[in-house]
Amino acid sequence: MSYDFGYYIFEGGLYRKDEVLDLIEDLGGVVIQESVIGLDLVMFLAIPRVDVEKFSSLAYEVKAKLKEAKLIGSEVAVVPPSMSYRHLPHPACDINEYLRRYGAKTFMVGLARGVGQRRAQLTSYERSFLSEVDVAVFIMGNVEECIKRKVEMLRGLSTPVVVVGGPEEVELPEHIAYVGGLGRVAHRLKLSDEVKALERMVEAVGESLERKRREFLEDPPLFPPVLVKREIERQVEDAKDATVLKVEGVRVCLDYDEYSETIKNVVVEGRKLSEVADVKRSVHRNQIIVKLLPESSLS
Repeated sequence: MSYDFGYYIFEGGLYRKDEVLDLIEDLGGVVIQESVIGLDLVMFLAIPRVDVEKFSSLAYEVKAKLKEAKLIGSEVAVVPPSMSYRHLPHPACDINEYLRRYGAKTFMVGLARGVGQRRAQLTSYERSFLSEVDVAVFIMGNVEECIKRKVEMLRGLSTPVVVVGGPEEVELPEHIAYVGGLGRVAHRLKLSDEVKALERMVEAVGESLERKRREFLEDPPLFPPVLVKREIERQVEDAKDATVLKVEGVRVCLDYDEYSETIKNVVVEGRKLSEVADVKRSVHRNQIIVKLLPESSLS
């Protein structure tokens, strides 16, 4: 099975839906999310890149739109300084919604100690949670010096980070991407310049995800995450619509104590999941994280 998947948004009608789903399955693809609004069908898909032309032909035939969306199949944490009244004029909700529009599964994380340049820091719980997601988007303020000082608290964080703030440019460490034009505002982000800034943020997050996917595939797992997601949902009834695709595996939004053994015993092409992945407890609501192991590390 191909490991090189492309992630796409399919927008069309319900006309010939069954034929579309059959082709996705035949190509080894997966429907990550499906929404039906009236007679309109919107699906987030993962399809092997080598077969995209075949699927594009069918999409054109059924008069549907197909566009690439790199954020599909990822978890992104949106991190404002805090949820207190001091920091409410941040565009956190608009940023969160814009990321979801492009396919990301998002979390909002208001820091317990996000106030002030000197006092701002990440707690051990916050670091543990951020290490589970694929990318973290930190929302800073409008003052360049404040942004530079607060970035110090991100040292040692293994998750790729995108920082957004008010100044157009801020010189940050090379491994941290920065997007300007998204500082503290007291209105919804609807102006053309603000929308362009949101698009630049989506592009920066997409680039971070692409780098992470390339690194992951340098020593690939035995099975791609999309196949693991499909098999979990097929074999565990309660996991249907509760399994979130990640770059390095999946998150199963079920209680670890109750379902971990069931998930470990899911069979993927003759191998138990516990043999090819690390099934561990998430710090978020006691959920289940399945991180696929490199094939080179398997006995």
